[in-house]
Amino acid sequence: MRMRKKRRCAERLFALSSLFCQNITNIDNKCDMIFDKVRPIRLEIGCGKGDFICQLSRRDPDYNYFAMEKVSDVIVVAAEKYASSRGLGGLSPHGLWTDPDGRVYSEDERWDIPVDMRGNVRFITGDAESLEELFGPDSVSDIYANFSDPWTKNSQTDRRLTAPGFLKKYGVILRRGGSFRFKTDNIQLFEYSLETVRSSDLELTYYTHDLHASDRNGNNIETEYERNFSAKGFKINYLEAYKK
Repeated sequence: MRMRKKRRCAERLFALSSLFCQNITNIDNKCDMIFDKVRPIRLEIGCGKGDFICQLSRRDPDYNYFAMEKVSDVIVVAAEKYASSRGLGGLSPHGLWTDPDGRVYSEDERWDIPVDMRGNVRFITGDAESLEELFGPDSVSDIYANFSDPWTKNSQTDRRLTAPGFLKKYGVILRRGGSFRFKTDNIQLFEYSLETVRSSDLELTYYTHDLHASDRNGNNIETEYERNFSAKGFKINYLEAYKK
């Protein structure tokens, strides 16, 4: 489902631009400037509204996280959700970001949030095509892709996040022993993904057609999308693969 255009989206994104990494290459070599502490890197591709990355970054604080999303009207929601969870303010009645002191950021105003208040998540507006420009070889510990677009037409399969071209990119930027973890409610996409992962340089180590009934469910973080579709009776497919 296409998300509605967000009111004053550009202004809201600019107000929180301290939480974004834009026009930066080789991000992994700049983590000492981006975060308050250098930690292993995890990446979520297609972060949606931010439920997953907010929960994972709190649960496993010994990592730095990058959340990638190509749709501005989606990533603004994720960034605001994360900022709010860290006590960095919220939206005003007029739809603009307001910091904890009550200052409202409008037009071209940017809040230069102190690094020690920004936490361990940064956002990237972009897509997986640019991964090898953003991250160097052997730099990422784990990659997550949750409920990505299934691109159902035969002419669109190369756009799937489990297409061979993307799996090759993951294999480059992942550290040796690093993981790729994928969830979807679309069985056709999942069967395709099992096939492409098996044919890739990654090693498929685990998969299930019913995550919520599996031994992995205790460690599972549910997204809003996942909760909604599970409530409708859809089973959640899940796989794990590792760089050999």
